[in-house]
Amino acid sequence: MRQIVSQTDDTVINVDKLTYAGNLESLADTRNHPRHTFCRADICDGNAIGALLAEHQPTAIIHLAAESHVDRSIDGPGEFVRTNMVGTYTMLDEARRYWATLPMARRDSFRFIHVSTDEVFGSLSDEGRFTESTPYAPTSPYSASKAGSDHLVRAWEHTYGLPAIITNCSNNYGPYQFPEKLIPLTICKALRGEVLPIFGRGENVRDWLYVDDHARALRLVCDKGVPGETYNIGGQNERQNIEVVRMICSQLDSICPDPSGPRDRLINFVADRPGHDYRYAIDPTKIGEQLGWYPQENFESGLRRTVDWYIQNTEWVGRVTSGAYLGERLGAPDENFKK
Repeated sequence: MRQIVSQTDDTVINVDKLTYAGNLESLADTRNHPRHTFCRADICDGNAIGALLAEHQPTAIIHLAAESHVDRSIDGPGEFVRTNMVGTYTMLDEARRYWATLPMARRDSFRFIHVSTDEVFGSLSDEGRFTESTPYAPTSPYSASKAGSDHLVRAWEHTYGLPAIITNCSNNYGPYQFPEKLIPLTICKALRGEVLPIFGRGENVRDWLYVDDHARALRLVCDKGVPGETYNIGGQNERQNIEVVRMICSQLDSICPDPSGPRDRLINFVADRPGHDYRYAIDPTKIGEQLGWYPQENFESGLRRTVDWYIQNTEWVGRVTSGAYLGERLGAPDENFKK
């Protein structure tokens, strides 16, 4: 959204339900921009979505709305099924109705971009990377709900001809990320001198994608992507979770040393997440060769930009987390859980 209003002449209609992770504080720099309109709506509300489409007449829909935190999906899978599957169905069907009313030239140029995750492919061993043809093998309630939504998109494209495209991305990080995910949560806890919990031994591997690189990729897919195709978007920055946490501690120590000592002293290994996938890694060859997208940020520089942003925006963190989420562990193993 920020890239679109700052780097193009396009208008953005920003639709958000404003759940626990959504906050108007995050729109401070664009809220009043003349080419940005915020609309509060639930993607499961077909009447509301249909009315917004009729009023604003978009040329494309980039569907990013989702429940996305694996730990929360373990504690409460129902909301993930509702938002990620029922919500995607609602968006698809209202988009199809709207698209069918457009003149032929506008129908041909219309795009529905469905933003998904690499987690739908399941877990990798030490070798290999996910490609667009990797079979689906989701293992968590979150990834299963996203896999289901991907299948719905393919069905609407194949059956109804809706010009839809799917993207599957690796782990995002960067400014404005709600501090429940690994990187912002670690930064915020380390700044406060709190214990830094690490699942298992921290050996699980993720491929990290800086948010601005992802935004550029989605804009390219919207402009140049082929309906019916899937594009994998990855930062090619694989790191073990423990390595990420230690890098954050090191960067914070160099920027604002803690009088009590190096922050890696705060690391505490805790019982692993149930069904924790070992490794994710994206092969972004297709989007590079066909659309010309390549990540511009390496993990070291992207992480430094992210750490700097959270240091400079501690008041934002306090406002968006006031009461809704206090950094407690989610997705803890149930004592009755049997694998």
